Amino acid sequence: MFTTFLILSFTGWGLKYAYAEPASAWIKIWGGAKTAGIIHRIAGITMLLDFIYHQFYLLNLARKRDLRLTIIPMPKDVVDLFNNFMYYFGFRKERPYFGKFTYLQKFDYWAVYWGMFIIGTSGFFLTFPVTVSALFPQFTLGWIWDVVFTMHSDEALLAIVFILIIHFYNEHLRSEYFPMNWLWLTGKMPIETLKHHHPAEYDYLFGKGKKKLASGRTNLHHHDGGPRPPFVFFARADGACNPSPPRPSLEREGSTVSPPSRGDERGDGAKARWPQRRVSGKTCRPLLRRCGNEY
Repeated sequence: MFTTFLILSFTGWGLKYAYAEPASAWIKIWGGAKTAGIIHRIAGITMLLDFIYHQFYLLNLARKRDLRLTIIPMPKDVVDLFNNFMYYFGFRKERPYFGKFTYLQKFDYWAVYWGMFIIGTSGFFLTFPVTVSALFPQFTLGWIWDVVFTMHSDEALLAIVFILIIHFYNEHLRSEYFPMNWLWLTGKMPIETLKHHHPAEYDYLFGKGKKKLASGRTNLHHHDGGPRPPFVFFARADGACNPSPPRPSLEREGSTVSPPSRGDERGDGAKARWPQRRVSGKTCRPLLRRCGNEY
């Protein structure tokens, strides 16, 4: 989706203003208007296939009963929007109690459906004008294609501006994320970021009674005044849990001895206490990742 969006933006902008400077020079980079048009259509079809794949992915999650409806806009999002502005203007001391997705992230997600309907439909009409002309009444043929072209180009321009200015800043260019948020590549975020920006999701994953155990990088550095622990907890962005790697057993004279773990430094085989939670009928453990040389 990311790659096809950029290709469509670059080629589409050049095609819309192919006979005006500086777009006329830009379109030459793509081999001229004809070659740019072919590239634009291929990228559009690829994005459409990617969009269809996403729908099957959601259906598969629903089939496995692993689909959470946290992306659905709710009345609480309107309240969060109001409270967030109150917080920005200094009339509230605390940020809203955001869940897995904020109201702006939900808008980001559902705007794709609106864009795919408007841009995708009009793009299909412009790609196959002769075939589609049979669907339009005769009296509309004098102006319908101007409407379709305006729908396609102006909605695409709106999407480009929104993505470059609002989405890129909020998700990548802010000081805490700059130069980019690695979440879109790894699917994971540090637990302190989850706790700060999505407190409701943090409480859902770990519970209020597990805050000490699931504390983030900052708090774990001085855990109970003792040595630094070797692990930092991370949470998956899709809400599922990552099982930690299985701990190998040590065979010694016919007996099984578990390796030392946190709270079991002697290695005497005592059962380790791993944080667990239930997800879709399975018992999972939060992902444990080594934190460089912070031991």
